[in-house]
Amino acid sequence: MRSVAIVCPTVLVVTSILYRNGVVHSAADPFAEAILVDDGVVAWLGAEDTAAGLAARADRVVDLDGALVAPGFVDSHAHVLETGLAMESVDLTAAGGVTSLAAALDTLAAGARDLAATDPAGEEVLLAFGWDEQAWPERRAPRREELDAAAGGRAVYAARVDGHSAVVSSELARRVGLPTGPGTDPGGVVTGEALRAVARAVREVTPARRTRAYRAALERAARLGIVSLHEMSEPANDTRDGLRELVSLTADPAGGLPHVAAYRGELCATEDEARQLLAELPFLTGIAGDVCVDGSLGSRTAALRLPYADVLPGPGGAVSTGNLFLSGEEIAAHLAACSAAGTQGGFHVIGDRAMDEVVRGLELAAAEHGPAALRGGHHRLEHALFVDASALAALLQYGVALSVQPAFDSTFGGSHGMYAARLGVARAANLSPFADLAGAGVPLAFGSDSPVTPLDPWQGVRATLTHEDTTQRISARSAFRAHTRGGWRLAGLDHTGAGELRVGAPAHLAVWRAEQLAVQSAQGRLSQWNPEARAGQPLLPDLSADAAEPECLHTMRDGVVLHDTFA
Repeated sequence: MRSVAIVCPTVLVVTSILYRNGVVHSAADPFAEAILVDDGVVAWLGAEDTAAGLAARADRVVDLDGALVAPGFVDSHAHVLETGLAMESVDLTAAGGVTSLAAALDTLAAGARDLAATDPAGEEVLLAFGWDEQAWPERRAPRREELDAAAGGRAVYAARVDGHSAVVSSELARRVGLPTGPGTDPGGVVTGEALRAVARAVREVTPARRTRAYRAALERAARLGIVSLHEMSEPANDTRDGLRELVSLTADPAGGLPHVAAYRGELCATEDEARQLLAELPFLTGIAGDVCVDGSLGSRTAALRLPYADVLPGPGGAVSTGNLFLSGEEIAAHLAACSAAGTQGGFHVIGDRAMDEVVRGLELAAAEHGPAALRGGHHRLEHALFVDASALAALLQYGVALSVQPAFDSTFGGSHGMYAARLGVARAANLSPFADLAGAGVPLAFGSDSPVTPLDPWQGVRATLTHEDTTQRISARSAFRAHTRGGWRLAGLDHTGAGELRVGAPAHLAVWRAEQLAVQSAQGRLSQWNPEARAGQPLLPDLSADAAEPECLHTMRDGVVLHDTFA
């Protein structure tokens, strides 16, 4: 047995750990009460009375006191640098107490005063994140002159909650040489290429701050039972060198941080371009993620078939249908390049017109290179809010997996949410068809798109149980599987057994304290104390609306403890 040093706030040196007197979520043994981890893998699981005989051989024994041991979560779409920077930025979210434009400006002013104490010369950009005008009584974004007044003329970058638009102060616009034209408006809101230009500039932070942001985000993930994240790096949110550092920080489990599957969102027109990128970043899982076909609904840059419902016609009666950034030909070329280079490709796609273009790209690629070559790429799409019958057929035909963010629905969906405001209630009701996707057999993985919605995997699971359209709800077990094994599957790592607790599988796990454990369907829950109703299904925390949030007590990656409240 090997010795593993834990380099994290809780420092332990162990070779094996026995968890006993609890409940183990395992399809291999649904009634297991104990589990032994040895040499980074699951060595045994079974009944408590058998565990008593194994306690003497373990270097550490953890009394679970009824807690649940389950596979650790995988966040299949996250932005680690942006998450870390958002943690130390001015918080303009409703969760942070900002519920109006006036409150946002007051909060920005306070942030500027705090920053002035350490940066009196005003060299550092004041970063703010999370404003959502849709939730404010004023129903409008901050204006540039308001940012200037609130921050005393300091450079300010205030990103909308979806990250697809921001308000830029006059000083920051001057520093980056922000041009007027497409993607800018007189009020200071930037989108598209203008947004990407400013975003690249403000994320040119010092190496020390970059490392601090990475660690802060990853340590938070570990405290929430997340053992792996799919990093969606792209030029506007991080550099190639930054991605190298992130992968280096997380490559060895002994570093005490979650695993990172690295994706880079750069459009490739040829196989040579894809191979060149892979040669420079050989650790990439795929050239996918935020290769954006369109933008977001919140910023009205998602590409739609029909106009936005809450935008009045412009000059000459023109209406807004969002922005299509890529053509079907470009999509097909990227998929073909990735397939030929032997790597996974994929795209960010939100609107229905954008999904139409993705389907056209899939068909063009299949016509030129053959369906088998396309399927062999195991390509993926991010978000995919609109999936109608034709899109669903194309996803199945060409073996495309989806990385979706259920918390989008619980945060922005419903008949009174932002989606309904942008699209109208009837159109918004067709978004996020969880049951249709799962029932058809489309490979699904769940993530947060943090910091757009928080690192909070149980929120993602719960969101699939509370979809306003009851026919689109799925069971907690299916949702939990998509948020655990599903993430390993999309990254091509499920063959290792990751995402399951069974003998020989990597020990990626989390321990949870919950008021009650249950077998929970999309329609309700069945108590653990009813053996006939349970029917041998693994248990999960009760996720009913009135149930307390599960508490993460312990997180392990490859036998290395990342977070521990038992010590």
